[in-house]
Amino acid sequence: ILGTHHEKGAQTFWSVVNRLPLSGNAVLCWKFCHVFHKLLRDGHSNVLKDSMRYKNELSDMSRMWGHLSEGYGQLCSIYLKLLRTKMEFHTKNPRFPGNLQMSDRQLDEAGENDVNNFFQLTVEMFDYLECELNLFQTVFSSLDMSRSVSVTAAGQCRLAPLIQVILDCSHLYDYTVKLLFKLHSCLPADTLQGHRDRFLEQFQKLKDLFYRSSNLQYFKRLIQIPQLPENPPNFLRASALSEHISPVVVIPAEASSPDNEHITDLVEMDTASQSLFDNKFDDIFGSAFSCDPFNFNSQNGMSKDDKDRLIEQLYGEITALKEELENFKAESTRSAVQLRGHASELEAELAEQQHLKQQAQDESEFLRAELEELKKQREDTEKAQRSLTEIERRAQANEQRYSKLKEKYSELVQNHADLLRKNAEVTKQITVARQAQGDVEREKKELEDSFQRMSEQAQRKSQEQAEVLETLKQELAASRQELQVLQGMLESSTQAGVEQNTRIASLEQERDRLSQAAEQHRDEMAALQAELQQVWGTLSREQESSRTELEMLQAQLRDKESTEWALQQRLAEEQLSLLRGTAHEAERMVQDALARMEDPAHISCTGSADCLLSQTLAASECAERLRDAHSKYLSDGAAVCSLLPCLALFTHLVSNTLLQGSATSHVAPVEPADRLLELCKQCGSETVSYLSALQDPGTVASADCSLVTACLGQISTIGEELRPRGLDVKQEELGDLVDKEMAATAAAIETASARIEEMLSKARAGDTGVKLEVNERILGSCTGLMQAIRVLVLASKNLQREIVESGRGAASPKEFYAKNSRWTEGLISASKAVGWGATIMVDAADLVVQGKGTFEELMVCSREIAASTAQLVAASKVKADKDSTNLCKLQQASRGVNQATASVVASTKAGKSQVEEKDSMDFSSMTLTQIKRQEMDSQVRVLELENQLQKERQKLGELRKKHYELAGVAEGWEEDGEW
Repeated sequence: ILGTHHEKGAQTFWSVVNRLPLSGNAVLCWKFCHVFHKLLRDGHSNVLKDSMRYKNELSDMSRMWGHLSEGYGQLCSIYLKLLRTKMEFHTKNPRFPGNLQMSDRQLDEAGENDVNNFFQLTVEMFDYLECELNLFQTVFSSLDMSRSVSVTAAGQCRLAPLIQVILDCSHLYDYTVKLLFKLHSCLPADTLQGHRDRFLEQFQKLKDLFYRSSNLQYFKRLIQIPQLPENPPNFLRASALSEHISPVVVIPAEASSPDNEHITDLVEMDTASQSLFDNKFDDIFGSAFSCDPFNFNSQNGMSKDDKDRLIEQLYGEITALKEELENFKAESTRSAVQLRGHASELEAELAEQQHLKQQAQDESEFLRAELEELKKQREDTEKAQRSLTEIERRAQANEQRYSKLKEKYSELVQNHADLLRKNAEVTKQITVARQAQGDVEREKKELEDSFQRMSEQAQRKSQEQAEVLETLKQELAASRQELQVLQGMLESSTQAGVEQNTRIASLEQERDRLSQAAEQHRDEMAALQAELQQVWGTLSREQESSRTELEMLQAQLRDKESTEWALQQRLAEEQLSLLRGTAHEAERMVQDALARMEDPAHISCTGSADCLLSQTLAASECAERLRDAHSKYLSDGAAVCSLLPCLALFTHLVSNTLLQGSATSHVAPVEPADRLLELCKQCGSETVSYLSALQDPGTVASADCSLVTACLGQISTIGEELRPRGLDVKQEELGDLVDKEMAATAAAIETASARIEEMLSKARAGDTGVKLEVNERILGSCTGLMQAIRVLVLASKNLQREIVESGRGAASPKEFYAKNSRWTEGLISASKAVGWGATIMVDAADLVVQGKGTFEELMVCSREIAASTAQLVAASKVKADKDSTNLCKLQQASRGVNQATASVVASTKAGKSQVEEKDSMDFSSMTLTQIKRQEMDSQVRVLELENQLQKERQKLGELRKKHYELAGVAEGWEEDGEW
């Protein structure tokens, strides 16, 4: 320790440690940990900085010793983990010294007056104290406590490092108590529940370990261990901080062994005796005796007077000491009396505190019981909310997955079309390249022909020149002969000689001319050869470039073909994956419906046979469409886009049919109810089997939903049996009421259409931009819905007229209506619902256009109209012939209403997303505390909204239940009888 302060670091220490066999000797490693712990506590501040580079080596050594389960192996592993945790703690919190001694002001400064820093600091202290307690418990568990291990060398070797651990634990306990009181003054108690639970656990461990340590003989001589209070501090009461007493560990001065103490006492006594003897000798014989032993003048009786004076002085000191002792005894008596009185007061206060403690415990037990009940209620509520949230999340996830898959399929189709276009362009380029290659070959052939012709011409010219030259040579020889003859005749005729010389000169000129012509022919021939070489080079380069371009185009074509084939394979795989995923989600939806049928909460749900029949009919029709779409998909894999919507709608309708059948069975007689419930379960299992077959590539071709259709038909038969009978009303009133209600419905629809046209005109006149676009889209879809409802009402009237004409016989229409009063009342109720829904939707659209209404209200109104029209369709075709033309028109009109309703909902959602502004959440300028506060406010808002949502759903359930009861009373559903 002194060395680290001298050199201001721990380089020498680590240079020595690196040469020690710590990985091979567990006891040596244990002693190294003890020394290093002391250095971190009392050494220079740079010890931590110099030791951080060896942190990974300490971790590796800890893992290595952790594999040794006996002896010092586990002890060394845990001690090394503690030292690494201590180093990390002091690195993160440099304000804390190695010995952890800090004042309250320094502790506040360490947290920088930020509650988040205090929160994190408390967690780190808990981790630090946890490592200390683990080492504490491991050392005690490794000792045989039945023997006096603290007096043996082996026991003291293991107990010695616990002195440093006790010093660290006392400070960590004190700081965690103070920090928890500070956190409870700033944060709610629920947020700190985890901190309190962890503190209580560590408090019990630390209290037990301090108590066990204080009983060991080894610690009694070296350290005074504090005792923790009987009960942990109550952090929920702020005044309890004043009752907290910081534990203080006292280390006495270094005590020697009894033998050394005895020797020291003897040495001190000998020294004191010698000093006293010297003083007495000087007093008796004089200090100058040793200097002048022959001086006897002082021996005249003076020594006796000095001795008496010394005795008197000693007696005086003894008397003073006695008086001081008496005063000390009196003071001690007074102090003892005061302490006894103070002890009595403390005992009285202790009794009062124990009484208050008992009351607090009783109150705590009562509050704990209430807390348990509240926790159970909260857990039940959270479970319900989680299940609801999970269902909504699954629905949203299914919609998003379907949208993404649809976009991916569109993208793949577009990529396929682009690749086909690029393939056509590449083919066209190859054709052009081949034509260019043919042109080049033709040009090459022409150049070869021209070169051949030029070569022949040059050869002919060379032959002609050779013939001319040969002729000239012959003429030259002849001329020479003639010249000899002429020379012979020169003497005879000078005139003949001059003529001969002239002829020779002309011949020489002709020879020079012919030589020049031959030279020109040779130059032309060389130029033609150079031009030919250039043409050959150009031709070869063009052929090479054409060949390279052709190979490149062929490689591109092969790449395009391979890419197209890979995309086709990927498209087929994604189509199959899309079908498998949709079938899997559909299977989960049906299984969820089957599970809800078994749910006890579903027993309270009830339904009508008419609604069950409408659901069953819709499901059967969708099954037929699904069978056709499945056949198209098997013949053409690209038809999966038409199969998936039919599959999703089929699953939805079957699930609704199962739930509606279960709800209808709750109000039906026992025997039909059992048969209906059994058929619903059978229908669900057949649907699950069909969807499972669609998920397997080997069985997707053999999947058939005919068994599901058969089950739906049996459910429809039981639903027909469970339909209630009609009421007895007057013939003229019922017949007139049907005509009046149908006329009123038609009039309401006409009025609603006129109001929508009027609103559209006002919107075009007063609105602009995005608002005008949204309003036109919404009002246009509403107009389309009204037109579809008008067509549906007309088709329903025609079908009713056909039913009355075919079923009344010789009776009048009023008599037919009276005879079939229940069916007639269903028509009247459905007509009223359609007219009322049209009026309400127009009012909602008017408010939305004015900016006073909500888009959700308009969507709810459109769905309500769809439900009312479905009721009208179901009521109209109950007694219709299955092969009736008017029935087919009515079903087509019903599908048109559904499509128009979907258009209204889609346009409303699009308008909502286009109009509403989304706030950009910028948290870059917020502090950690502000973000935490905003997070807590958001959590509070979420809980409030979830509570409101739960209340509104309960209210909606009660309203539907009351509506069902009132409708049953009004239409006589509770009466038994036949149609």
